[in-house]
Amino acid sequence: MARQRSEAEAQVAELLHTAREALGLSVSFLSRLDGTTQHLEVVDTSLPLLFREGSTVKQSTSFCQAILDGRLPDVIPDVRDHPEARRLPAARFAHVRSYLSAPVTLSDGRLYGTFCAAGLTPDRDLSARDAALLKVLASAAAMIIEPGVVERERREAIETRLLPMMAAGGPTVVLQPIVDLASGLRTGAEALSRFPAAWGTTPDVVFAEAHDVGLGDRLELLALERAVDHLDRLDGHLALNVSPQTLLTPACARLLARLPLDRVVLELSEHDPVEDYEALRAALAGPRAAGMRLAIDDVGAGFSSLRHIVLCAPDVIKLDRSIVDGLSADPVLRTLVAALVTFAHGHGTGVVAEGVETAADVAELRALGVDEAQGWFFGRPGPLEDLGPLAPGVPAQRTAATSAAVRAPLPAG
Repeated sequence: MARQRSEAEAQVAELLHTAREALGLSVSFLSRLDGTTQHLEVVDTSLPLLFREGSTVKQSTSFCQAILDGRLPDVIPDVRDHPEARRLPAARFAHVRSYLSAPVTLSDGRLYGTFCAAGLTPDRDLSARDAALLKVLASAAAMIIEPGVVERERREAIETRLLPMMAAGGPTVVLQPIVDLASGLRTGAEALSRFPAAWGTTPDVVFAEAHDVGLGDRLELLALERAVDHLDRLDGHLALNVSPQTLLTPACARLLARLPLDRVVLELSEHDPVEDYEALRAALAGPRAAGMRLAIDDVGAGFSSLRHIVLCAPDVIKLDRSIVDGLSADPVLRTLVAALVTFAHGHGTGVVAEGVETAADVAELRALGVDEAQGWFFGRPGPLEDLGPLAPGVPAQRTAATSAAVRAPLPAG
């Protein structure tokens, strides 16, 4: 069965068919050159047994490389007129007797490959005009394939960054204190992932890129593992971030099953779409029955949070820093936060403010009835040892059983 072509390949095939019919030759093809091998990516031919898509030849022995090197002209009406051409495998084994080739160059000047046409008989009518036609078609092919090339390179770059870090155990995890606003003392901490500074990318972008290349669930689970490593030494609760997609995986269910869930707050970002709320509620039912609290993160940063809140009935909502930072001087933000606090408290839901940086904002949040807060005003993300004292009345809940459960290895699969 023939391989299903992509949309871009189908468009290139039409260009190749145009070239073959206009030139009256036996085959036309788009090839990719990787420095050692010529890959026939798209082929239009009346002789499929001789010229097959996906076949490869050694690049240094190809007609195209000889033309690129200047050892052969880009239009060859009769291969037998060129000793250099007669020595090449295509002339001896595929019996190519006429040949044209044009480079396929991307917009940044890089050579991608070649756009070629060949015949099994000499063709004295081939001329510079035919070479010009082939160059026009090669330029059109370059425009068609370039988006796919750029996307493939982007994905490869992401994988090149992520895979070694994941093989080494995953991201570094730091802790940021979460405090009771009434007392200013800590009730728990949120685990936050950190990636190499040289990447120049924020954690949310790293996780999004990981999901984009099929590594998101694995990366999130590694981050959760590194976070729960802190549980046997941490006083108070630990807030863990997970996407709805990863939450629904069996591996995440196994991880949660071995944790002291009465000390865990699981945060779902309001940015992440939920396709099946029934499945999400089912995945959360067991852990919540065992004492885990559910939080909706980033509330106020978009429009999906209210749907999350209504359909998931969280224990906590976390106000996004975009509606917290500077609210003491912004009556619109104060009104919005006040409405969210009234809504949450009316349903028995706690409210945590994120991104708190000033004493004025702290005072305003207290006045509005916000329960807890985190941000640079209370402490930057850092090692466990930098966390402040636990608020009175908050149980440490650190036991030998807890430590054993946290250190248990995650089952494979």
